[in-house]
Amino acid sequence: MKTYSAKPLEVERKWYLIDAENEVLGRLAVRVANILRGKNKPEYTPNVDTGDFVIVINADKVRVTGNKETDKIYYHHTGYPGGLKSASVKELREKDARLLIEKAVKGMLQHNTLGDTQFTKLKVYNGAEHPHAAQKPILLEKEGGKN
Repeated sequence: MKTYSAKPLEVERKWYLIDAENEVLGRLAVRVANILRGKNKPEYTPNVDTGDFVIVINADKVRVTGNKETDKIYYHHTGYPGGLKSASVKELREKDARLLIEKAVKGMLQHNTLGDTQFTKLKVYNGAEHPHAAQKPILLEKEGGKN
């Protein structure tokens, strides 16, 4: 038996819808990253973009556990001397809650051009409305757990 390797033109892409309301940020990001990479498919190939599109709604209602709301700090550098900027989870949520999910998912994808193309298939929205109804996304229920 030969090892199957997916070809980029053979991949069938689906659209999935995930409601982030009362979901824990890290657990949500893992689910989204696995779908974007295609790890939920039997034809997963690490060096080919076999992933699907993911729509995340209610990004402003995602939750974090413990004291991360005030203690977790996101850093970035502007490229200029003394340009280190920082923001807590609370500040990022007030500015744009979509950034929380995007940063968490981006960190879980590969840090190369393949990861960049996989990241473009992520669509995050703060409210319950999204403009992708024509793609007929499949609603993913919450995975098992306490909630």
